[in-house]
Amino acid sequence: MTEEQLKQLIKQGEGQTLEFKTSTGLKKEICQAVSAFSNTAGGTILVGVSPRGEVLGVNIGKETVEDLANWIKRNTDPPIYPQLYIHKIDGKEIIEILVKEAEEKPVFYDGHAFQRAGRTSPRVSVAKIREMARQERTKLSWDERICEDATLKDIDKQKVRWFLEERERVRNVKKPVDMSWDELLVNIGAVDVNVEKPTNAGILFFGKYPQRFFLNSQLRVVRFKGTDVTHPVIDRLDCRGTLWEIVELAEEFIRRNIRLLSYRTSTSFQREDKFEYPLDALREAMINALIHRDYLETADVRVFIFDNRTEIINPGGFPAGVSPEEPIHKPVNPILCQCMYDAGFIEKYGSGIKMMKRLCREWGNKMPYYKLHPLETKVIFDSPVQETTYTEITDISEKLNDRQKKALFSATRKGFITRKEYIEINRVSVRTAYLELKDLVEKGFLIVEGKGRGVKYLSKK
Repeated sequence: MTEEQLKQLIKQGEGQTLEFKTSTGLKKEICQAVSAFSNTAGGTILVGVSPRGEVLGVNIGKETVEDLANWIKRNTDPPIYPQLYIHKIDGKEIIEILVKEAEEKPVFYDGHAFQRAGRTSPRVSVAKIREMARQERTKLSWDERICEDATLKDIDKQKVRWFLEERERVRNVKKPVDMSWDELLVNIGAVDVNVEKPTNAGILFFGKYPQRFFLNSQLRVVRFKGTDVTHPVIDRLDCRGTLWEIVELAEEFIRRNIRLLSYRTSTSFQREDKFEYPLDALREAMINALIHRDYLETADVRVFIFDNRTEIINPGGFPAGVSPEEPIHKPVNPILCQCMYDAGFIEKYGSGIKMMKRLCREWGNKMPYYKLHPLETKVIFDSPVQETTYTEITDISEKLNDRQKKALFSATRKGFITRKEYIEINRVSVRTAYLELKDLVEKGFLIVEGKGRGVKYLSKK
């Protein structure tokens, strides 16, 4: 590093990767900084410079640099071997200590570990030390790590049984018969075999109260009146529970708050009725946001429904080497991804972005697009209401009650609905189901097929 480069560096002042020390006598403070830089992203210590950036210089004897290097090596655990250089600035000698990020963490000095935070090097808590050690030892993804404050009592057995039944139904994976309960929890990634404690994935997918441990795991859904977050809120819901419960709550909210449209294209006089967006595409985007997000970020996943678009916002960015244009399968949280797949919430690894585009294209909507930020990823679905390809479009949502909308949504996804299913979904009497289904048929939303108990109401999808 040249003298001019050093001057420019000092001019920047102390920060995340730079610290000044006035003399070599401050060995304790120097070692604390070495520990902090080693446990973070590395950094530089300039000895002979005041905290204000004034070059004071140091007296460097024959063995000064060697003694300082040996002191650092002896007093750090694991031993750190920094690179030391002597420089001259305006005739005054200073020492540059170059510290790299440690391959093995945490690095201790005098029995304590430190970590860089801006211009300071605070001591790391015991819990954080355990977390760092575990990460470095096993290189686990976030969802594979242990949820420190949780116990096996925080796992809901009913949710585990539900998962096993769904996995058998959807993926044809038979429920284990010769496996103990503890072995089963380890097998599905809900519990760490070494310490017999729930993993983060175990809590998020099978926990009794996941938000007790991860408040940011909730999903906030908001319907705005207008096209901006400053506009009035029509409806909102903070979805809590396990990830699959959150998806179902949010999906129901979206179905209730997006428009059911009746439109006639320029090439046909026949009307068609369908939801404003392909619901499966919105569902896929929500699931992607929940299972691929960075859970170390304190923000939660948000779904904002505006008059002209729907935005799904995910804390964190794409993994290295992955982008909307190159959607390679590289799961951030592989256990959560596997659980969602096993339970039938996602159909194929690495196909989510392509599937959303295909669904929108088939629906007649614009392709979803992304806005990327270092702290979050936003996928946006434009509403067809603003499309010019329609000669006539009318919002017919007000013609149906919430029970009918829910049934129509179910029929749209499955292809049909029966009277029995209508009763189960909405918890209504046989007569109410009959009348409301008949109304859906008369309004042209469903088509009757069959008679008596075998009657089905087909979707016009």
